[in-house]
Parts: sequence; structure tokens; C-alpha cells
Amino acid sequence: MSLNLLSQQPDSIVTRAEAIAAVHTLIRWAGDDPNREGLRDTPARVAAAYEEFFSGYRESPEVVLATGFEDVAGYRGMVLVKSIRLQSHCEHHIVPILGTAHVAYLPGGRLVGISKIARLVDILGRRLQTQETLTAQIAAALTSALKPRGTAVWIEASHQCMTTRGIRMPGVSTVTSQFTGAFETDASLKTEFLAAIR
Repeated sequence: MSLNLLSQQPDSIVTRAEAIAAVHTLIRWAGDDPNREGLRDTPARVAAAYEEFFSGYRESPEVVLATGFEDVAGYRGMVLVKSIRLQSHCEHHIVPILGTAHVAYLPGGRLVGISKIARLVDILGRRLQTQETLTAQIAAALTSALKPRGTAVWIEASHQCMTTRGIRMPGVSTVTSQFTGAFETDASLKTEFLAAIR
């Protein structure tokens, strides 16, 4: 599964001016005057914010994970990067998903710098997502790039589409996990991972 969307852009790219006009229309639709003083610059600010929120569409997990190293003195234990800050947006309502990701893998020979794992979570998070899909994508990207003996991904997040609208249930979090390879088949390894992230 390729997660590089750089080559999968829509047929017609939307211009910044079109994005600003769309926000202008949404403000009018919400019931306010986009030309009043406090809102005059808001459409441009929203467009700039969207460029930041969804910068993951302009970055490639494959490129980030391409640079690694193999000289690790025979290390074969778990590599765990925990408490990675997760910021994403729900693909159903385009409101924030905020939480924490814990990502581990068992080297199969090749390793990457630990910052690359956090970068992977950030890139995939900065796309319209469901938490379930994001969890699977992180595991798939690591598996594809590193050919590890196993991966483990655990995400706990709060969905603003549930806490600020609809059922309006603050304080609720969602947990998703994906285990592959040895993490899926070796109960003691899975237990070690779960103990380490708690």
C-alpha cells in the first residue's frame, strides 16, 4: 500500500484564491458577514491554517523512512518511540483528533533514526483520517520500509467531532492498535510493549 500521495493529486488543483473564496462562502452560510472587520482576513487565515493542518499530503512517508542504518552491533530488541503527540483531522467532519501514539518495531536488519518514527506519525496525521486507518497506515509504512520482524502501534485520542458536536461527550477517548509479525504472535512481546507504554 503506497502512502505517498504526492503523485495522487486531484485532476484539477484548487488555487489559494479559490480556497479563500470557499471559506468566504462558508462564513456567509454560517450567518455572518465575511466583510466585517473581525472576519475580513479570516478566509486567508483559514487557507493558511489548512496548508499547515494538511501538509502531510505534500510529504512522503517513503522518503522519510528511506534513510536508515544497519550498524547497530547486532541489536535485535524492541525499538519503541512512545508518547508521540498526534494531531489529525477527522475525515467525516474535518475537526481535530488529538492524542498520543506509541510506535514500536523489531528490527529485521535495518533501523531508522527515532525522529523518523515521530515524523511518520506527523505526516500521516496531517491528512484527513479515521483513527483506525491512521493506525494501520503507520504499521504498513514501517513494515514496507524496514521489513521488521514485527510492528506495534497504539493510539489513544480524543475526537472533537464527538466532544464538541453531535453527542457532545467530553472526556471520551478512543484507543486503536495494530500488531504485526512477532508482536501479533508472541504474547510475551505484546505484554512487554503494553507494559512499556503504560
